[in-house]
Amino acid sequence: MAFSYGQGAGCFCWVDLAAGDARRAQDFYGGLFGWTACEDRANGGVFTRLALGNREVGSVYQLQRAHLERGVPSHWTPYVRVDDIDAATRQTAALGGEVMIAPVTVADMARIAIIVDPVGAHLGLWQPLPQTGRRNGRG
Repeated sequence: MAFSYGQGAGCFCWVDLAAGDARRAQDFYGGLFGWTACEDRANGGVFTRLALGNREVGSVYQLQRAHLERGVPSHWTPYVRVDDIDAATRQTAALGGEVMIAPVTVADMARIAIIVDPVGAHLGLWQPLPQTGRRNGRG
């Protein structure tokens, strides 16, 4: 069975890279996978959408100086699509996980949350907003 970057609930649908040097990361992944970059604004900040052809696959953003000074390394956050992010975060707590970042709306894209499972792994939850019609796992 092959991995599927799916569109339904329970499938991985997006990935963010928090990078110590976002420009260098863009160049690296562009050369490695052919991902193209398009800068965008969301929630008062700047991030870069990454696409393969006409399908968005994720984003990269610059780690803040305060995070870098505390030694936070560059890291990926994968997101799994959910139909109801509020219910998913309640279920996370009921199953022994922790909601690290409560649901928040990101621009015109989605409502997201970051959870920590009972063994300490971080994971993003992604509920696409109804008006998004992009050709990826979010819409």
